[in-house]
Amino acid sequence: MTTQTVEPTLPRYSESSLDALAMSALASLGVSGEPNPLKLPPAERVCILLIDGLGWELLSAHPAAAPFLSELAMTSSPLTAGFPATTATSLGAIGTGRPPGQHGLLGYQVAIPGTGSLLNALRWDAKVDPVRWQPGSTIFERAAGAGIMTFRVAPRAFRRSGLSVAAMRGAEFLAADTLGALVSRTVAALADASPALALVYYGDLDSTGHALGCGSDAWQYQLAHVDKLAEQLAAALPRGMVLHVTGDHGMTDVPPGDRIDFDALPELRDGISLLGGEPRARHLYCRPGAADEVLRRWAGVLGDRAWVVSREQAVADGWFGPVDARFAARIGDVIVAPCGPSAIVATKAEPRESALNGMHGSLTQADQLVPLLTIATS
Repeated sequence: MTTQTVEPTLPRYSESSLDALAMSALASLGVSGEPNPLKLPPAERVCILLIDGLGWELLSAHPAAAPFLSELAMTSSPLTAGFPATTATSLGAIGTGRPPGQHGLLGYQVAIPGTGSLLNALRWDAKVDPVRWQPGSTIFERAAGAGIMTFRVAPRAFRRSGLSVAAMRGAEFLAADTLGALVSRTVAALADASPALALVYYGDLDSTGHALGCGSDAWQYQLAHVDKLAEQLAAALPRGMVLHVTGDHGMTDVPPGDRIDFDALPELRDGISLLGGEPRARHLYCRPGAADEVLRRWAGVLGDRAWVVSREQAVADGWFGPVDARFAARIGDVIVAPCGPSAIVATKAEPRESALNGMHGSLTQADQLVPLLTIATS
């Protein structure tokens, strides 16, 4: 591993990360056997508003665009998302209450062991059974087992996606394709439900950052919509509710000069059988016997622009939390995480992902830190 001038922001699994929020929410609802590391107070009804792409550093940098959330942030502390800091992995953590190494959703694209192919967790593969891929219970199943009503409010396209089944099965799904529908459907579901748990998902802040950059005017305008969504939801929810607002990852804009093109550098391609992950969190699956040389070569090419470690080192250092042996082969032989605003793109193999402006996934504070903003309705 190359010596770095900056240390990675390691996820604080089971203490103050997204998995800790999930298990603490269950504990606050009185579910037996669930720890409460965040020390959330008892509640009869809990709503988690998950804003895709809402990073702590981005929120802190734009108080004027989000006055409601920024005021809450003044008395709050951030959580860590988990590694990789990406939607599939974070939804796995918040949907199961376990770290990535225990739920097995270990990145945007990971190897399907024994097949020579990758599973894209957002697009899924019909040949992969989501329940076998993530066989552990979800927080909704555990809540329902304790007599708690559970709801998931999200765009209708996510009703039966592979990721939804893997990470969030067990909740009543309520389709909502607009901001107004998100509020109204959530409020209606929780009006008479008690005890109850609801997870509300909004994704347009993330897609705006990807397409136009999280430093763009468009992203700030979208953040203002998120702020109004949170404010309206907090005002409309029934009395006695606890609303937690969080994100699944942060984001950083990657300039053209900071993009390393895997497809243009033979020295990076040598020894690689599959390029997994995404530009700011790469899983490198190596040909037999090539892992040590691949690690050495990538570390030499990237220098101080990335943390380059073996699978064994990443596991030992806690990047994924404790790793279930069933999921270990899904992790790359070598893991690469940029430590600045850089990315490893693949312009031929991944033209869509390589063209994004805003990216995420790594172990920097910009990627890792997400807010936890709590409002108790009265």
